[in-house]
Amino acid sequence: MAASTPPLLRTPLNAEHHAAGGRMVPFGGWEMPLQYTSILAEARAVRSSVGIFDVSHMARLHVRGEDATAFLDRVLTARVAVLRPGRARYTFLLNEEGGIIDDGVVARLDDGSGAEDHLLLVCNAATRSTVLAWLDRWAGEFPRQQLHDATTETAMVAVQGPQAAALLDSLAQGKPSAMRPFACVPMTLDLSSGAPTSTLVSRTGYTGEDGFEVVLPAADAPALWRRLVAEGAVACGLGSRDTLRLEAALMLSGTDVGPTTTPLEAAQDRFVNLEKEGFLGREALLRMQAQGAPRRMVGFHVLVQGIPRTGYALTKEGAQVGEVTSGGYSPTLDRPIGLGYVAIEHSTPGTDLTVDLRGRAAPARVVRLPFYRRPQS
Repeated sequence: MAASTPPLLRTPLNAEHHAAGGRMVPFGGWEMPLQYTSILAEARAVRSSVGIFDVSHMARLHVRGEDATAFLDRVLTARVAVLRPGRARYTFLLNEEGGIIDDGVVARLDDGSGAEDHLLLVCNAATRSTVLAWLDRWAGEFPRQQLHDATTETAMVAVQGPQAAALLDSLAQGKPSAMRPFACVPMTLDLSSGAPTSTLVSRTGYTGEDGFEVVLPAADAPALWRRLVAEGAVACGLGSRDTLRLEAALMLSGTDVGPTTTPLEAAQDRFVNLEKEGFLGREALLRMQAQGAPRRMVGFHVLVQGIPRTGYALTKEGAQVGEVTSGGYSPTLDRPIGLGYVAIEHSTPGTDLTVDLRGRAAPARVVRLPFYRRPQS
């Protein structure tokens, strides 16, 4: 008898999405909103004003104790030991061959007491069980740490766009607009539903815009969502989030990066500290660095109409030299764009390629990344 499919998980904001007419789809084991109105309209709202995303499906893993720092230094590419309280970093979890199990953000939290190390690792929904199993595999080397999965008892809301800081300033007992990028601090928000709510606010996001991600108790999430909408934020779904992250050339775990790709191939060298000894995958990366990576992630414009999709071939003079990993229409640039891996000799910006659009050869050109960079104030 065939195994039954487990039911989809639902975030604390699931009822809000249904009430707003969200088009719900399965994603990483969760029922999530793909869109509310139009993917392009939602993407444009984030670029021009402020949009909000339910990102409660992402894993939130707390690591505490005397061995917490050493444990995460072992399994992450970032140098966790030098991470100051209230700061976060983008990082990778690698297997022994240097392949990417997942990417994520690690933050050192500060409860004010200084009694113990307390770190938070946020990673992707679809890889949550894989990450937990990987951490459990290595936890025995670090007995003085405790790992707690807080994913289902909390919620996380992303507030993104040029007006995100002003909006959160209006709700916070504090000033989110004064936070540096990748700051991560406790903050009290007024949800207009009784007592102010304690949250964890980080100046992070996945859209290429200025923005914040707010972690709070699951029971308080609907009140925050409704307050943000009442203040003018546009509810946005997974579709626009994917469009925005592609424009910003941010990697999608499981699509652009995975266990058979290394950060060096993925052009993510800056997030790997090869001087840090002892992290998993380091020796494999050092060997690849010495020999030279055989391929490289690139961004490209398609020079005619047509959308490049995952798996489409990238060719040069009739020979396949690579493959598309992500592609779509960019509403900000008004043109089709894509990411993909190509043989290293074809990875220089300005290189002309051809993308096979389901049997139609379309000209494409390698360009510098990101495709979109937000204007600096």
